[in-house]
Amino acid sequence: MSSAPTGNLASLAAAVLQPGFVGTTPPPWVLRWLGDGLGSVVLFARNIVDLDQVAALTAALRAERPDVIVAIDEEAGDVTRIESGRGSSRPGNFALGAVDDPELTAEVARDLGRDLASVGVTLDYAPDADVNSNPANPVIGVRAFGADPALVARHTAAWVRGLQSGGVAACAKHFPGHGDTRVDSHHDLPRIGGSREQLDAAELVPFRAAVAAGVQAVMTGHLLVPALDPRLPATLSPRILGGLLREELGFSGVIVTDAVEMRAVADRYGFAGAAVRALAAGADAICVGGERADEDAARELRDAIVAAVVAGELPEQRLAEAAKRVGQLAAWTVAARADAPSRPTAAPGGSPIGLAAARRAVRVTASAAGALPLAGAPHVVEFEPPRNIAIGAETPWGIAAPLAALLPGTTAVRLATADLAEPRAGASGGDADAPSAGATVAPSAGAAVVASGGAAVAPSAGAVAVPPAAAVVGALAGAVAGAAGRPLVLVVRDLHRHDWMRAAVARALAVRPDAVVVELGVPALVTGAVHVATHGATRAGALAAAELLAGTGRAAARPLAGVAEPVVG
Repeated sequence: MSSAPTGNLASLAAAVLQPGFVGTTPPPWVLRWLGDGLGSVVLFARNIVDLDQVAALTAALRAERPDVIVAIDEEAGDVTRIESGRGSSRPGNFALGAVDDPELTAEVARDLGRDLASVGVTLDYAPDADVNSNPANPVIGVRAFGADPALVARHTAAWVRGLQSGGVAACAKHFPGHGDTRVDSHHDLPRIGGSREQLDAAELVPFRAAVAAGVQAVMTGHLLVPALDPRLPATLSPRILGGLLREELGFSGVIVTDAVEMRAVADRYGFAGAAVRALAAGADAICVGGERADEDAARELRDAIVAAVVAGELPEQRLAEAAKRVGQLAAWTVAARADAPSRPTAAPGGSPIGLAAARRAVRVTASAAGALPLAGAPHVVEFEPPRNIAIGAETPWGIAAPLAALLPGTTAVRLATADLAEPRAGASGGDADAPSAGATVAPSAGAAVVASGGAAVAPSAGAVAVPPAAAVVGALAGAVAGAAGRPLVLVVRDLHRHDWMRAAVARALAVRPDAVVVELGVPALVTGAVHVATHGATRAGALAAAELLAGTGRAAARPLAGVAEPVVG
């Protein structure tokens, strides 16, 4: 180990950090650190009011360090930061995958890139390149382009090309793939099973495509993948970061960790320990600040990195290499910003190309004629699932508001599992990742149920029949009663993953088989005589669905098995 001054080590350590902070202007400690070598910061919803404010914030950062990398976790879908207060005006990955037009995906990403570049953001933690092969996945879902590796790969590559042509570096995540799991790495360490051959045929396909498309950064997933490394999570694994990503896939850009305060790694290796191990394994930048966003957290990481070099646990050459790669990315972003178009005039409703894409993503499944458009202002019942931690709590969702704007007199109520808790024999009442025996409620006669592929499916083992009105009690009874003499719209998110929601919808359909079901999540379970799927809970998707229900828009139809002529509005 060389005898470089500790001060230089501190500067190198600061260079590889990507900390978040609290506030809509840079706090003094961030400005001070930029002068001491800090190479990057990351923005979250708490830092954003509007585009003008973000532009002022990034200008203040660049006054201290002109080449600072300003990152953001903006997927342009359910996970949005730049539009967190209103909901994304662009559809997310799953909707774009449903359309399956890579040029459209590239244009949506380019549109986002221009917006971000115009306000000084230079690195986006997107696209999500995971293959959502497990429908029970609690944290990916509509964030993925789909479950087919080839589809995910072509849209990942298109997103990378589009975003980077807009002037912002893309970052494919969560390597080597977070799709095939039922565990959220924010809370625990997911295990990705399957052989190396299976990984090559599925999880790794989109990342190979991202590298081939010239992606500037790759974000690691806090995942245990025994076929690649039976001992260490990917973020901390030299085999996965060095052997697989660098050597086999040929990636030469920046490897960014997922947030190191996440419990998948912090609970096992410590907050600072995980950061040091990640750098030693081959990571170049440490993301932190989603949950720990103060100077103490940044200082703890910097000092631990310096101490690890002094103790011989982290080679100084490895730290210098990481800092050099961060510097190379910074240089790329400076050049990209110089070539980026001037800031466009923002449309009042958000992205026009985003709304056009969202309209193309809506799918209708119908078993009866004349159901759409709605005959009048409806009553809307929105079923609220537990929040995905990756989605901001402040981000609005639902179709009641846009529907009310199109059909005055629309009323709405929102129900969560606690609102519908009613003990009864044989029912689960809880919220599970997968259907549980005895908790699945069979739909009423005439309510069609199909799998997402269009083939009819039978109720799962242990399904129980739903009595008619007697089963609709409590808050659900009041919600259904509010639609007396009017159309009823039932809004769900990932219906297939939540026992209580599935039971409530089936009960409502038993009383009102004419109700329209609108799925804002993954439409793995299609139920009801009329089913509308938006493939995401974005503002753009909600408006597209509302237009369809109100009779001002059209959607692609997907017939049920045995139904020749579905009806669309």
